[in-house]
Parts: sequence; structure tokens; C-alpha cells
Amino acid sequence: MAKLDSLQKSVDGLRAAIPELKGVLLASTEGLPIAHSLSNGTDPARMAAMAAAAASLGRRVSDTLHAGSFEEISVGGNEGQIFLYSAGSKGVLAVLGPNGCNAGLVHLEARGVARDLGEQFS
Repeated sequence: MAKLDSLQKSVDGLRAAIPELKGVLLASTEGLPIAHSLSNGTDPARMAAMAAAAASLGRRVSDTLHAGSFEEISVGGNEGQIFLYSAGSKGVLAVLGPNGCNAGLVHLEARGVARDLGEQFS
């Protein structure tokens, strides 16, 4: 149980570091939620499935284009942005921000957290 607590603490820490975020979720590459801090009634199981599917597509695109291993994807909508990061070979970190959020700050904070989560989760 200590491992799950550590993963949750990392997710909560990222959410606290950037207060404007709508949510943070760690999912397995199979699409199962591991740890999350989500608002607005977002369903963690549904978000985890979508994050894993998008990361899988990112991996396929990276492989096909010979761009190296998948690291991150961002998707922008008119009401928000979603940033997906590889968290090791078994995890995906999803970060949800409002429209116009500071993408540089999100990347600065989330890349390190994704790397740490990947080491803990593997």
C-alpha cells in the first residue's frame, strides 16, 4: 500500500504545484486508473482509458515516423488542454488544464513528475 500512497502523493503534488489545473491522473498503459486528483466530476476510469488510448496512438506515430520513443502529446480544445506524458513503460500521466494555461509551466513540472512516477510504477 505504501507504493500506491507514494504515487498518489506525486499526483497531488503536481496538482498543488499548478493550482489552475483541472486534474491530474496516472493511468496504466492498459487504461486503468492508478492515482488521480480530478475535479468537475470527471470519471477516472473513462479518463484513464482515453489517456492510454491516446498514448498508444502517440507511440505508434513516434515509431512510424522514427521519432524515437514516445514522450508526450498535447491536445488543445476550445475549453481546455490535455497533456499526456509517458510514465515509464507501464504508465501514462494525464494533466488537464484550462484553455490558455501556461503550457511551459505544465511541461516544466509534469515532465519530472512523469519520470519519477515511471520509476516508481515500473
